[in-house]
Amino acid sequence: MAVHLNHTIVAAKDRDATAAFLADVLGLEPPTVYGPFRVVSLGNDVSLDVAEAGGPVHPQHYAFLVGEEEFDLIKGRIEERGLTYWADPHHRRPGEINTNDGGRGLYWEDPNGHNLEIITVPYGG
Repeated sequence: MAVHLNHTIVAAKDRDATAAFLADVLGLEPPTVYGPFRVVSLGNDVSLDVAEAGGPVHPQHYAFLVGEEEFDLIKGRIEERGLTYWADPHHRRPGEINTNDGGRGLYWEDPNGHNLEIITVPYGG
């Protein structure tokens, strides 16, 4: 059997709000409950299991490969919420998207400071 990522834990100050934020902005089904986690299921059988941090949250990076239509919808939801987005991971180009690797990409933050990214073409395109 090949190795596949099944889930990862996302630390949050407020797991319910964070899981709802991720599902809403990404256009996914509402989170489900599994023990202490709020589970955000992605389209490739991978889940983000959001857990209450119980202390400081150390920001991580989460990148999502999406189609062109999904990119536009997610970008629209980011803009509707009045969130700042950037073309680069260091947040030096606000309000722009990148066209790296022949696709489109952008970065924004969740309420915990996690650096989220959507891209339409995998790196190395």
